[in-house]
Amino acid sequence: MTIPLPLNAHGGEATLPGARLAYQPAWLPLAEADALFDDLQRLLPWSVHRIRLFGRSVDSPRLSAWIGDEDAVYRYSGSDFEPHPWIPALIGLRQRLQDELGTPFNSVLANLYRDGRDAMGWHSDDEPELGPQPVIASVSLGGVRRFLLKHKQDPALRAAFELPHGSLLVMAGETQRHYRHALPRTVKPVAQRINLTFRLIDPLRRR
Repeated sequence: MTIPLPLNAHGGEATLPGARLAYQPAWLPLAEADALFDDLQRLLPWSVHRIRLFGRSVDSPRLSAWIGDEDAVYRYSGSDFEPHPWIPALIGLRQRLQDELGTPFNSVLANLYRDGRDAMGWHSDDEPELGPQPVIASVSLGGVRRFLLKHKQDPALRAAFELPHGSLLVMAGETQRHYRHALPRTVKPVAQRINLTFRLIDPLRRR
């Protein structure tokens, strides 16, 4: 698989050992990104998912919607998520990503961060059904938020991206094996943000 994109926040060579990253801060034109944000905010079936945290079931600090092919059931934090059907705006976006990245996607997790209190804790996208070297294509819309990567064994190996409206970040290879990522809370005023992470789910790998 070839990822024909710049390799870090400024373009150039990747600097994180064991990670395969590609980043394009203006992947979508502004008008297209604006229209997509409005469509997704209105049309997706947003809900609060329940997750396991320190042995307890709690509300996730964001709104989410799992979209995908009929068999793309995703197991996360002890729960199975049945996919909602694709909407036209996401079908077109999936096709563009598949064409540019040369890899198939059968699902997308949409997260809506309503303000700076909504966040995503440290984790890796390493569930069995994603396979050993998953390609995760992350499209950001709306308010700019800070995205962090940190090596699992050596915390000194880390990177931060300010993910603007219309940006694309791709994580591939053994990134999920070696690194965790997070979207931390912020006290700064920030506009609502929608993040789309496209994935390929293999039901045969599910435990």
